[in-house]
Amino acid sequence: MNRRDFIKKSVYMAVGLAGGLSLAGCGSSTRTGTSSSQPKAKPTIKVGYLPITDHLTMIAHGQTEFRQFVLEPVKFSGWAELAEALKGGAIQGAFALTPIGMSLRQKAVPVKAVFLGHRNGSVLTAKNVPELAGIEDLRGKTIAIPSKFSTHNILIQKLLTEKGINPNSDVKFIDMSPPEMVNALSTGKIDAFIVAEPFGGQAEMQKVGKVLVLSKDIWHDHICCVLNVQEELIQKNPEAIEELVGGLAQAAKFIDGNPQEAAKLSLKYLGQKQEVIEHVLTNPKGRITFANLVPNLQDFTATQDYLLQFGITKDKIDLVQYIDDRFAKKAFGV
Repeated sequence: MNRRDFIKKSVYMAVGLAGGLSLAGCGSSTRTGTSSSQPKAKPTIKVGYLPITDHLTMIAHGQTEFRQFVLEPVKFSGWAELAEALKGGAIQGAFALTPIGMSLRQKAVPVKAVFLGHRNGSVLTAKNVPELAGIEDLRGKTIAIPSKFSTHNILIQKLLTEKGINPNSDVKFIDMSPPEMVNALSTGKIDAFIVAEPFGGQAEMQKVGKVLVLSKDIWHDHICCVLNVQEELIQKNPEAIEELVGGLAQAAKFIDGNPQEAAKLSLKYLGQKQEVIEHVLTNPKGRITFANLVPNLQDFTATQDYLLQFGITKDKIDLVQYIDDRFAKKAFGV
């Protein structure tokens, strides 16, 4: 089985297990045997996410009674599978790393960025040994990143460059699925990783890793994961997207004001221990934030400029056409 077949199989398994292989989308329903006199079944909107704190607003699924559709969260373990599912139409929306969303758009996949999942929220974690006490000690070491097309690749290249370390020759990067990183650190497969929480917090609490720097201190208030939605769904059912973004915005406000309760609600979606999620939501405050989640041109332009500066991509996309901020603006009243 080649990589492409593996990814396709993983996507269909994930979507099939989560959704019973039902079709979903604007105006469609898989319900059969329904008479015309019965109420019309609500369409299902499938939204992909990873079990990371960046996607914690998915608790809106359990908190919100959506009137116009059924929200079906679809959990993935890696970015490649999630991106393939969004590209292939197996899901209608997904929280994806900003560079991945831009890459999809560059490949003419018709998606738009409608909502920021969070700000900040990642961490550079090193093996808990005395030899790795600071950024300078990473020279010659192996560092895991979740994807070449990730905010984390930008963050680590920016940090190393500022410290006088050549990211192209002085360290070794390997791509790794976020849930695998803590184990890889504990077994010595890698010396450090940079990724979304809660894996930094998990390694910290298990005492196999230590925080070298939080991403908020590398690039303050940076964006990372963005809700991408298929353009066709936005065009055919903008009311549903407005309701979806409104529910996610309410969840974001709830997380900021109720971190302990949000950590408790996260179990169903992230599968992490409540104390780990509570730790990364509160220690220190601002480690990850859920405020100011309206997508704006300035943030995306900065991300795109870094992608070009570090050679992660060679071509620009039309960001004005990619960003659709009207739903988030309405949700936050701005």
